[in-house]
Amino acid sequence: MTVSILEGLNTAQQQAVQVVDGPTLVLAGPGSGKTGVLVRRVAFLSDHVGIDLHNVLAVTFTNKAAREMRERIDALLGAGRAAALTAGTFHSLCARFLRRDIVHLSRERDFAIYDTDDQERLMKRVLKDLNLDDKKYPPRAIRASISSAKNELIDANQYAQQGRTYYDEIVARCFVHYQKLLREANALDFDDLLVETVRLFEQHPAVLEKYQTRYRYILADEYQDTNHVQYMLLKQLASKYRNLFVVGDEDQSVYAFRGADIRNIRYFENDYPEAKVILLEQNYRSTQSILDVAQSVINQSAKRMRDKNLWTENDRGTLVVLQEGYDQDEESYLVASEAARLLSSGDYQPGDIAVMYRTNAQSRALEEALIGRGLRYQIVGGTRFYERKEIKDALAYLRVAHNPADNVSLSRILNWPGRGIGQRTEDELGRWATKLGVPVYRALQKLKNPGGEELPPDTPIPFNARTQKALLSFMGLIDSFIAARHEHDLGGLMDVIFRTLEFESILIREHGEEEGRDRWNNVVELRNVAANYIHMPQESQLPTFLEEVALVSDLDSVRREQDTITCITLHQAKGLEYPVVFLIGLEEGLLPHSRSLDHMDALDEERRLFYVGATRAKERLYMLYAFRRTVFGRTNVSQSSRFLADIPKELLHHMPKRGYTDTQQTSMFTNRSSVNWTGSSTRQTHTEPSNATRGQEKQRTSLTANQPQAVAFFAGQKVNHAMFGEGMVVSSKLIENDEEVTVAFPGKGVKKLLASFANLERIE
Repeated sequence: MTVSILEGLNTAQQQAVQVVDGPTLVLAGPGSGKTGVLVRRVAFLSDHVGIDLHNVLAVTFTNKAAREMRERIDALLGAGRAAALTAGTFHSLCARFLRRDIVHLSRERDFAIYDTDDQERLMKRVLKDLNLDDKKYPPRAIRASISSAKNELIDANQYAQQGRTYYDEIVARCFVHYQKLLREANALDFDDLLVETVRLFEQHPAVLEKYQTRYRYILADEYQDTNHVQYMLLKQLASKYRNLFVVGDEDQSVYAFRGADIRNIRYFENDYPEAKVILLEQNYRSTQSILDVAQSVINQSAKRMRDKNLWTENDRGTLVVLQEGYDQDEESYLVASEAARLLSSGDYQPGDIAVMYRTNAQSRALEEALIGRGLRYQIVGGTRFYERKEIKDALAYLRVAHNPADNVSLSRILNWPGRGIGQRTEDELGRWATKLGVPVYRALQKLKNPGGEELPPDTPIPFNARTQKALLSFMGLIDSFIAARHEHDLGGLMDVIFRTLEFESILIREHGEEEGRDRWNNVVELRNVAANYIHMPQESQLPTFLEEVALVSDLDSVRREQDTITCITLHQAKGLEYPVVFLIGLEEGLLPHSRSLDHMDALDEERRLFYVGATRAKERLYMLYAFRRTVFGRTNVSQSSRFLADIPKELLHHMPKRGYTDTQQTSMFTNRSSVNWTGSSTRQTHTEPSNATRGQEKQRTSLTANQPQAVAFFAGQKVNHAMFGEGMVVSSKLIENDEEVTVAFPGKGVKKLLASFANLERIE
């Protein structure tokens, strides 16, 4: 079996797979087969060394990666062998540990897990309780500050002590109250899953030793994207046997905004001086032309641990294409046109093509261009299934049935569907519960049976008879679902809730027949998920389902659709690959982003983001930028990305460049309809200038022999344009040696065009 485990691996991969004991760092370039190395090493430990997979822990970046690892291990070793392996993300693993041992921290095992939306809802309650203006102190910003502190293992008291500004003081107050409300609701947020596990291991060495003894061999993927608390978790678990095997690539560290700390991978050898370091440089994904372009950019990175030189046995392939569009609309038009040409050639399917960009806002012009060419596409990053309102509402009922102390979920469904409980009543109920020092559900219980537990004299019931009736009716509904939880399996409980609430009818009544049925179909799909848990003991089905739903990440939701072109941000594209990739918006202020321009570390991360995008391409890579771009309603002349200047000219196929104009600038403007991606043109064009002379080129004035003496177009005139279609002239004026025509194109916006080059056709 050992021979087959190593079969097909290159020398460096074999070396990594066969490491058994001691710390190991595998620096794996993009497309170098790192996933295969992780899988085969687990198989090697089991099959060749005789390690029980019960003693192996694998930390993956996504839940999907954990599932794929088990499937591939079973394919190597035989079905069912991977069942003994513990594999998952940091959050899913910590949730599992805490379900067993959080009692050591005086917490209950059936805690709820609050996702981002839940956290923001809770933060709004915090601000309201503290009488803070949520316009002045946005809940999302406060939550982000608290999350950053938790990632650094800074608690509320430490945060207050370290604060330097009045804003820090506000955050500290919110931090304390936020944690208090989480505890009252028996809930943990995503960050708490990790923080509480670290605290558990620190305060209870016997618990830590139990996990250290079990997990003698630890593997961690995407180590460059770990934050401080994740780093500490691995260090705690590996401290006894030091068999820590990490795979990563500092050149692909692009998640600093999520707390990722690139120093973790850079300082690995300081933490483990005896560590073996193995480089994976052979690329199995891309052509050498693509790799050379990506390598030329990343080589300029300031603080690389080691130089990795990517190489491949693949064909050299076609040159990477570089093209300038007039504005974001033409940039997108060029992408759509070339995508249509590739599809018509029969060499590619829509699912083979991806368009990548730095910010979500760039997708607007792209969508219009793709629609204009009749191309099917998907925008990755829209509303995820588990974030849809109807799904969140359904899940809230399930969560309250499981944990009635969950104030956030209870608040969500208090008046959905409408039962006459307004915002004022909800606020009053929250204040009353706070005064009583209990979760909202317990306050409702006191309202139901005030004689059962004597209320403090200063807390009279603050509701009139009608409001009390509505609240008690809601209380009865929740109690019936809590009882049903013990009587039915997960699917049966869902059926009871949906039937009792008349879920389908309400959705249709609220949203109309067509949209309502679409939303109901989503709820039905949620019900279908219950079938995945039918094999479990009944008492485990609901908590396991709720936990796994809460831990679904945005990266788990990225799906490849063969009949659609993928439009995706560069951050979301990490880990994916496509035969054809378009990188758009390669301009200063976009990539690199404007927020990074004054910070060397941030600028370096933008460089790595470019590298990640380029190395997603397998066969063809197109890079585009716009001469001018409209941002926040203002149109400005753009400057191409500084990263393009790092690429030797001979590595690129420069498409014929167009000259453009505004009231200060005029230059050659080739008819966009006459140019194709092979570089041929029916009109004369000038050659691409060097980056050094680009600024000078844009300042030149193009003189024509026949200068116009009067405008040829007038306001209200209908015209047709090769790309934008029919439009109406708004105004026209002579500028320097040409006529600038301002035209409004329905659905395309207002464009300023040079009459001598735009080839506008008058519509009589």
